[in-house]
Amino acid sequence: MTTEVLAARTTPSLGSRLMAGKAGPVTVVVLAIFAVWYLACLPMNGTALLRAMPDAASRPLIEQFIAAINLPDGNLAAPHQIIMAMVQGLFFEPPLGRRSLVYHGLITLSSAMSGFVLGAVLGIVLAVLIVHYRSMRQSLMPWVIVSQTIPILALVPLLTAITGRLGAPILVPKALIATYLCFFPVTVGMVKGLMSPDLMQLDLMRTYDASKWQTFWKLRWPAATPYLFASLKIAIAGCIVGAIVAEMPTGAQGGLGSRLLAGYQYNNLRLVLWASLFTAALLSAALIGLIGLIERRTLARMGVKGEQA
Repeated sequence: MTTEVLAARTTPSLGSRLMAGKAGPVTVVVLAIFAVWYLACLPMNGTALLRAMPDAASRPLIEQFIAAINLPDGNLAAPHQIIMAMVQGLFFEPPLGRRSLVYHGLITLSSAMSGFVLGAVLGIVLAVLIVHYRSMRQSLMPWVIVSQTIPILALVPLLTAITGRLGAPILVPKALIATYLCFFPVTVGMVKGLMSPDLMQLDLMRTYDASKWQTFWKLRWPAATPYLFASLKIAIAGCIVGAIVAEMPTGAQGGLGSRLLAGYQYNNLRLVLWASLFTAALLSAALIGLIGLIERRTLARMGVKGEQA
């Protein structure tokens, strides 16, 4: 009897097992967000509901709620409406058609990835210069920080006008904006990572008569690798945001930014706005997950164990 009682006490419940991993807490948070979202549809869509149903105030509350979450032109789209619009735009439209979210997502992705590559390379180069040269650290680092105080919306028309006069394609200003948002987190993260080895480790390399190049590849670069991947996750999300922002005021005919602008300007395309917004978020999450996968495999090959690997 005592053994059965102890076994019952030590066996975790189903709820405890679900909440012990990552899927359980994430699911609870998502369900809570959906519940609040659905409840917010009734007050947010109240005006539109009265226009569509003049006698809505006299109807039961459950009928008002069902009508509010299914309004096609409400101020707040319900989650199921957004999911249906995303499914329609991603899977039931011709992939290269102007109504396809795949088509617009690929345009945004090309600009973001171009800026991501340029920004990552620029950030790594700047970090190496800042770490290895005192003059660069004193003169360059303050300007790197100050550069982020310039509003993006002020840069977009300026870069568009300059590149347009030079005959550059519309991809160029969007990629430059993505580069602008990418290089800063990479630079700061890599500076922190390259300077993370302590004095004892650096003294050990000097004892082995290692050159600066050998110290860089054998000590500083491996120490900076986790910082690099953490920075790249932030940078790739910034690149998507930069590409979308650059597409909105330039009059671009393609891209998620142009779809967001169209959904904002035309009430009958309100669901297009929400679908484009969540497609951009899904794209960012997928790219961050891809970088995380590469990070785990890279750190595992380097012999790093634990949460980072």
